[in-house]
Amino acid sequence: MTSITMRMPEDVVKDLKRIAPLLGFSGYQALLKFYVGLGLRKDLAKLETERLPQIVSALRKRGVSSKAIADAISEANS
Repeated sequence: MTSITMRMPEDVVKDLKRIAPLLGFSGYQALLKFYVGLGLRKDLAKLETERLPQIVSALRKRGVSSKAIADAISEANS
């Protein structure tokens, strides 16, 4: 873990502190880490999905069969 410092509006911190225990978090910082991680995973998945057609095209140009590509995508998604 690494320590960071962020400036946030007071009302946002107040709301985080209020809602954290209601959602089962030990404190607002744990909730904040959860929210950051959730957003990051969502954005990473979106970026990977957007790049998939380019990757498939590059593999086809290199002679990789459609079945092999489909099998690899299926395996990666399971």
